[in-house]
Amino acid sequence: MGGNDIPTYNKPALNKLTAEALAPHTAFEDAALAQQYGGHHSGGWVGRLPVSWVPYIQLARLSPPAALFLIYFPHFFGIVLAALIQRSSASEVLRAGLVMFGGSFFFSNAAHGWNDLVDAPIDQAIARTSKRPIPRGAITPRAAFIFTISQGISAALFLLLMPSGSAIYAVPNIIGTIYYPWAKRHTNFAQLVLGWCLAWGIIMGSCSMGLKPFTGGPFGYDSNTYAAVWVQPSIACVFFASILWTIIYDTIYAHQDLKDDLKVGVKSIAVLFRDQTKVLLWLVLGCMIALLFMAGLLEQMGWQYYFIAAGGSAISLGAMISNVELKDSASCWWWFRYGFWLAGSAIAGGLFSEYLLLAPLSYI
Repeated sequence: MGGNDIPTYNKPALNKLTAEALAPHTAFEDAALAQQYGGHHSGGWVGRLPVSWVPYIQLARLSPPAALFLIYFPHFFGIVLAALIQRSSASEVLRAGLVMFGGSFFFSNAAHGWNDLVDAPIDQAIARTSKRPIPRGAITPRAAFIFTISQGISAALFLLLMPSGSAIYAVPNIIGTIYYPWAKRHTNFAQLVLGWCLAWGIIMGSCSMGLKPFTGGPFGYDSNTYAAVWVQPSIACVFFASILWTIIYDTIYAHQDLKDDLKVGVKSIAVLFRDQTKVLLWLVLGCMIALLFMAGLLEQMGWQYYFIAAGGSAISLGAMISNVELKDSASCWWWFRYGFWLAGSAIAGGLFSEYLLLAPLSYI
């Protein structure tokens, strides 16, 4: 596939939607929060930056910071869970947290830049995304590519600050992130691919604490040998729970563009299930909470973990699934925003509260 060729899409519909997207959308433009995620936000601190910087801030989704925390939350889960397993000191947790935050910052910039670069022809045809920097011409594809590569290299440098043998664990996520923009062309389960990529932060967070979450083949304690297959069970539970969490909030997010996606040919769980989406999401939520409970049982965690992490996630995501109006883009946006933050904070808070309560003074 070269240039702007999109062989799997309905090109007449794409051209029609592109023209519609370039027409005035008063209601859309009045929705400030939707503008932010549409890539056209320049208020707040962004408005104080040099004009030439603003499109790159928009490309990287740095305002609001939810896009960054999409990446960082799972890394934090992995850090704290590894600290619980190993009874690590607070200084180790702090150091790993800072390293992972720096790496997440640049990786988020690179991932969003790459996604927008590949998706630019499609974004131009979708009302919500037509004002993103590349479709509106604020950044050329060449400049976006250079930005993406520079951010990716910067993220890779943080691997040098991690324990020996950690870098190999980043390879599956790099491959998945490169592929993700095309997943929306190939499968209705693009949210599963995205969930895998984001949840991989748990693997890297664990590695940053010196705990390899699994071994086998080239993944092991000695990069020069092939290790026997082994998986840390509680980390696996939180990893798969995080994938399911992503499926829930990103499927609701995808319903914002369902009408346009159906016309253009973009694939997603929202496109596949449409009016039956909530049935699926309730099932996914049940599995997610069961996995969080299983992780707690495996590590013999206290009641506060179950109350905050499992209970908080169940309440926040349950409220989101129950109350969101999937045919109303504004409702999808509102519940995506708050459902994401509340559930992510609940899991992080539950794990961290367990660490604080169980860690003896010698850890600190």
